[in-house]
Amino acid sequence: MKRLLKGGTVVSGSGCTPADVLIEDGRIAAVGQELAAGEAEVTDVTGKLLFPGFIDAHTHFDLAVSGTVTADNFETGTKAAAVGGTTMILDFATQYKGESLHEALENWHKKSDGNSSCDYGYHLAISDWNDAVREELDSIVQEGVSSFKVYMTYDDMVLCDKQIYQVLKRLKEVGGIVGVHCENKGIIDARIEEEKAAGHVEPSAHPVTRPAEAEAEAIDRLLKIAALVDIPVMVVHLSTALGYQEVEQARARGQKVYLETRPQYLVLDDSRYELPGFEGSKYVCSPPLRKTEDQEHLWKALAEDRIQTVSTDHCSFTYAQKERGAGDFTKIPNGMPGVETRPVLMYTYGVLKDRITIEQMCRLLSEQPAKLYGMYPQKGCIAAGSDADIVVWNPDCTWTLTKENQAANVDYNPFEGFEVKGRAEKVFLRGTLVAEDGHMVEAGKGEYVRRKKPEYFI
Repeated sequence: MKRLLKGGTVVSGSGCTPADVLIEDGRIAAVGQELAAGEAEVTDVTGKLLFPGFIDAHTHFDLAVSGTVTADNFETGTKAAAVGGTTMILDFATQYKGESLHEALENWHKKSDGNSSCDYGYHLAISDWNDAVREELDSIVQEGVSSFKVYMTYDDMVLCDKQIYQVLKRLKEVGGIVGVHCENKGIIDARIEEEKAAGHVEPSAHPVTRPAEAEAEAIDRLLKIAALVDIPVMVVHLSTALGYQEVEQARARGQKVYLETRPQYLVLDDSRYELPGFEGSKYVCSPPLRKTEDQEHLWKALAEDRIQTVSTDHCSFTYAQKERGAGDFTKIPNGMPGVETRPVLMYTYGVLKDRITIEQMCRLLSEQPAKLYGMYPQKGCIAAGSDADIVVWNPDCTWTLTKENQAANVDYNPFEGFEVKGRAEKVFLRGTLVAEDGHMVEAGKGEYVRRKKPEYFI
């Protein structure tokens, strides 16, 4: 089947160009002005922006954690992604203690295959480092998984400095990239003891136990380990100005360091933890929401192209699940939804407020994650030969974010009442119209994507 998107403006990381886009057999056949339709079905997109399908490189669907399972599985989570304009997600296939990496991959394929409404791949989260896993990494990368994650906190996932050093050395050999959750576990554990001893058990204690210094120290330690190995690394969900300063110091020493942040850190702050009753639990995530001053530092870094990706860390729970932590904030499941609202938040509070350009939005949400995680130019751009993942963006649509108009399987919206502008009017996944005006048109069309080794661009 052929389809011609006619009269729109194609957005790339380097500019905006009036152009038609011809789609054939799931790929982009041509991009140019006044393309002939022939027998193609013509879709008039006059006045609309055409973005390459957005990529969310940080989601947690169907994850068993904190004695429960995330509210969104691959069926509901990828529907939420698609209606917001995200056509590709990278979820974290988690290796639990005693498992091989291949077992972890198999477990995640069982969760996602046949259930996804956008394309998908996995980062492999390593929790059990040993000689067998070390040997597995080469075949894992050869099989199309080229990105990994390690944690510097959480009892079930944490790796020590020795293990992180060994993981990085091995990934340098096989050609993978690692994203790291950077928080100092010792500081967090000590502060939890202090808060509980003082009788502080409400959500407001959560950010106290995870101060900016805990993130900054862990980032500094990671980067010094990475410098010894001489390998680029990704710091995921950067939340603080202090942490950013550590990265800039390492970059000044000549290191390649990539950064990811989240929309939550850009438009919400830690005053949410002071909401009455148990409302603050809805915003319990790690690292926690920060100060407004941190927001301004992050926006400035985005404007200066010092942060490379904006992902969501979508890890959703219902309010009832959050209430597992009533009387003990450490038992509140950590995480927030956001996979469907990321594009409109970045457009409304980034582009329209002149904090970032529309080209930067394209780079942050499409082009650069595609490069870092081995999918470019199959994904991340509108060019001949690329997958026809295209978001037809209506720049003039004004609406309000509410729990009623979201697709995620959650009974609250952390951005409730936010007035936003712009919308994914039509979403094409490999040429198929899968979502329109906030609703699914054709579900279950997602496919697994084998990825190449990272493309380093800084």
